[in-house]
Amino acid sequence: MRQKSGPDGSAERHVKEIRRKTRRKFSAEEKIRIVLEGLRGEYSIAELCRREGIAQGLYYTWSKEFLEAGKKRLSGGRCQRNRA
Repeated sequence: MRQKSGPDGSAERHVKEIRRKTRRKFSAEEKIRIVLEGLRGEYSIAELCRREGIAQGLYYTWSKEFLEAGKKRLSGGRCQRNRA
């Protein structure tokens, strides 16, 4: 088992907190832009993800969510925000 620094692993806790606070947050518009660029096919997904600084798994998660939302909307579903 790995030794933790300090009596309660405080160094690891600090590192996790720093990572959490410095994690990049993408707006809905940025996610859509990235997904559409991937769907255009001008660049490989790997190249696009490297350029944007995201993991390929994250791109595919966004892509799946984007396509599912579009499918739901086109089949007559309503967005949560539009409901009163």
